[in-house]
Amino acid sequence: MTTVLLVIHVMVAAALVGVVLLQRSEGGALGIGGGGGFMTGRSAGNALTKTTAVLAACFFATSLALSLLASHQSTPTSVLTPAGSSPSENGLPNLQLPVAPAPQAPAAPAAPQAPQSQ
Repeated sequence: MTTVLLVIHVMVAAALVGVVLLQRSEGGALGIGGGGGFMTGRSAGNALTKTTAVLAACFFATSLALSLLASHQSTPTSVLTPAGSSPSENGLPNLQLPVAPAPQAPAAPAAPQAPQSQ
């Protein structure tokens, strides 16, 4: 369910960016725009404005749905938590570095042994 909703969310976001970029610039403060464009005229502007509003509402709804689904997960997951390890009591991942064994001191040379008498 989450995957399907996430795919829909990404598609709505891409469509929203595209529709916003298609709209005609009104300000002209930067000295660009204002000329003839892909969709000029009042009716095309109204259609793009309505489409933007619908896509924005869909984006808002899918964002809320994804956040609700994420809050109701049974086990918290994190990108930082390696597979197979569990988070600590406070829900944060255990980010402990592996500890290398302490270096061993070189053994003292053995004292020469006297030959055993028979």
